[in-house]
This record gives sequence, C-alpha cells and structure tokens, in this order.
Amino acid sequence: MTEILSAPLVVEFPFTRSLGPVQSAFLTGLRERTVLGVRADDGRVLVPPVEYDPVTANELRSLVRVAPTGTVTTWAWNPAPRRDQPLGTPFAWVLVRLDGADTALLHALDAPGPDAVHTGMRVRIRWAAARTGAITDIACFEPYDGEPGPTEPAPHDGEFTDPVTGITVPARLDYVHTPGRAQSAYLKVLEDHRTVGERCPACRKVYVPPRGACPTCGIATAEQVEVGPRGTVTTFCIVNIKAAHTANLDIEVPYVYAHIALDGADLALHGRIAGIPYDQVRMGLRVEPVWAEGARHPDHYRPTGEPDADYDTYKELV
Repeated sequence: MTEILSAPLVVEFPFTRSLGPVQSAFLTGLRERTVLGVRADDGRVLVPPVEYDPVTANELRSLVRVAPTGTVTTWAWNPAPRRDQPLGTPFAWVLVRLDGADTALLHALDAPGPDAVHTGMRVRIRWAAARTGAITDIACFEPYDGEPGPTEPAPHDGEFTDPVTGITVPARLDYVHTPGRAQSAYLKVLEDHRTVGERCPACRKVYVPPRGACPTCGIATAEQVEVGPRGTVTTFCIVNIKAAHTANLDIEVPYVYAHIALDGADLALHGRIAGIPYDQVRMGLRVEPVWAEGARHPDHYRPTGEPDADYDTYKELV
C-alpha cells in the first residue's frame, strides 16, 4: 500500500496595479487620516468609494469627506487570527457604516471578546502609527462612546501632496495538499529518478502524472507503467516576466516552459527547458531530465542531441 503523502503548499503571486483618481484619493486620504467617499447618482455616499456607479455605470468623481466614527452593521468573531491579519489577538470582523456614509466598510474591531461586540455599537478608527497610503493605515476600529460625527459629509477635491498612484497587492493561499494514492506513488518513484504513469484498462492510454482514473473512460487505473526518461517537446512558451524571488522560481528570463511527452506516455507534462538558447527550442525537440543534487523531481530538461521527432508521432498530444 503506497503511503499517502501530505505537505504544506503555498501559492503566492503579488502583483502591482495602478490607481484611478478615486482610488488614489481614497488611499492617499487614509495616509493623511482622512476618509473619503464618493457620491453616487442617487445621492448615496459610498465608502469605500468606487469609480463607477453600481446602478447607472456612470463615472463617479464627486468626492466627500466622512467621519472616522461609525456604527457596526454586522460582525463575526475571529478567535484565531492568521498570518498578516490586522490584529494578532482574537478580534471581530465588522462592517462599519461611517457617519456620513450610506454603505459599510469591512475591517477589524479590537474587542476583548465576542460578548463585547454587538450590531449597532459605536466605533471609531484607530489609525496606524506609520501610514503609507493603504487600507492598513486603518489599524483597526475600537469601541467609542463619544459624540457622533457629522451626518452630512463635506465636499473634498481629492487633492493631496504626493498622491499614491499605485499599489502592490499580495495574493497568497496557504493550504495542505494531499495528492492521493496515484500521485503519491508517482512522487515516491520520482525520488529514485524514475517516472511512472498508470494505464487505463480500457483504452490502454498511459497517463503521467497519474490521476487514479482515466479521464476519457471514467475507469479506475492501477497498472503502473514506467515511462521516459526521455521525451519530446510538443509545444512551449517563452517566459519574459521574472517570477517572485523564491527558491524554485528565481530563474533568469527569458526561459522556456514546455509540454513534454515522455516516451511511452499519452499525456504531456510540464517542464522547463534549459541547456539550449531559448530561441532554438522547437516542437519535436528531444529532451531528457536533469536532476539537481538531492532533488525529488527534475530541475529542468535539456536536449538529448537526437534528431527531432516526426510531427505525426506527437500530434495527438499538442
């Protein structure tokens, strides 16, 4: 019985986006401890502001300043904060309708426990000590029993010194991946620098990596078949954008990422091509895996020096 593997997996892709005039004014305002909303065509004040009316789709540019105090409209308790959340101790996620606004803003509320939170409670912004022009300039909300802010927001021209024009948005997903019986067996064999697939008992196709079932016939697969190690490039792309600086992605551009049909397989897998100038990689190129010392999977594939494969031998896998 193959041991079922399990390991933490992180998918991360921080990206940079530019800001239009409304979002730029909103984030720059937070840096200056000023909360801006935008007035919609029906007169409502939207906070956070949007650039187009959600009803009419007209462009919105009428900015107004609202109060840093407000009312909780709904909430949920978070007993176990996760990495990069606003507070390191248990807190409440709250929707807060700031005084002068007609919509609610999502943020964290610093409270001693769920019994201290209720819909309708009054809160105010706790500003971060260091502010850069981001939603995190609001450190959190905190309970407030003082005077409410003005209900009529004041017009604002949205002009600030040194406005924020772009932001980097971190997108990250942490989870534990369990590949299952078929892929666990595949990964274990890779440790020995071998590659195995599974053959469908009906159509006889060999799938690499194995899936545990034939996607065409819907039949469970169990017969293991060793394939490769050599294969054929069926199609490829040239990567010109440098990936994030992590151990397995810090590769100088340009480089080539390809679909490779290993000998004996009926499904192409992904792999990086190296050992050849990127502009000389081509369909039909014969390649073989290169293993880094101590690695559990091929680092890349390189040309074997064999003549290119005939198109008819791999056309069904393009």
